[in-house]
Amino acid sequence: MLSTHILASIFSKLSQNRTMFLVGLTGGIATGKSTVANVFRELGCPVIDSDQIARQIVQLDSPVYWAIVNSFGQEILLEDRTINRERLGNIIFSDREKRQLLNSITHPAIHKAMLKQVIKYFIQGYRYVILDVPLLFETKKVARFMKHTIVVYCDPQAQLTRLMQRNNLIQEDAEQRISAQMPLEQKRMMASHVIDNSGDPASTYRQVCKLHSQLEDSMDFLAVRLLAVVTVTGFGGLLYMLMKRCII
Repeated sequence: MLSTHILASIFSKLSQNRTMFLVGLTGGIATGKSTVANVFRELGCPVIDSDQIARQIVQLDSPVYWAIVNSFGQEILLEDRTINRERLGNIIFSDREKRQLLNSITHPAIHKAMLKQVIKYFIQGYRYVILDVPLLFETKKVARFMKHTIVVYCDPQAQLTRLMQRNNLIQEDAEQRISAQMPLEQKRMMASHVIDNSGDPASTYRQVCKLHSQLEDSMDFLAVRLLAVVTVTGFGGLLYMLMKRCII
C-alpha cells in the first residue's frame, strides 16, 4: 500500500509538470457547494467529499477520534460516545486557536484518504476528479495540486439568509460563522472558475454543465493515468492497459 508521502510526492511532480488533472471545489458556508457537487455527480464526474471523509475518520475509537476527545474533552461527546459535531462546531467557530488545533488533528488523515481515492479514479480512466474541500484556499496544502479551482459564489445577503434558515441560527451567530471563514470575495478572486449560485437552480445547473464540457475537452488526464498505472501495477500493468485499449 502506498504511503501518504509517496502519494504526495507523485502528485507534486505531476502538478509541477502541469499534467495533474484535479479540480478543487470550494465556496463559503451556505453558498451551495453541495448542490454544485451533486450536479457534477449527475454528469458522471467522481467527487471526493472531504466532509464525508472527515465524518468517517472520527468514527468511535478511531485514532483521530481519541485525539479530538483528548484535546477537547468528554463534553463534546453524545450519550453513545460519538462526537457531537454541532457542539464541536460551536467551539471552533468561536475560537480560532481551537479551530486550528482541530484542523491539525484531522487534515493529515483527510488528505491521506483523499489521495488514495484520487489514485483509484485516475486508474479507472476518469478525465478529472472533483475534490470538494471547504478549506481549499485556507490550508493551501491541497490547493497546490489543483489544475483548476472552482468557487461556488452567492451574494452575501443570500448567504446569510440561507445559513440562518438552514441551521436555525440568529443573525449574530450566522454572521460569526461566516466571518470565521476566508471572505468569499477573496476566494472568488483566487479561483480559476466561478459558479454563481445567487439565482435559480436552473441557472446554476447550466453553469456547471458548461464548465463540465470545457473540462471534458482536456486531455491532461492521460499522462497522469499512465503514471498512476505504472506506479501501482508496474510496466506490466501499463502494457496490459494499452493492449486492452487496442483490442477494444
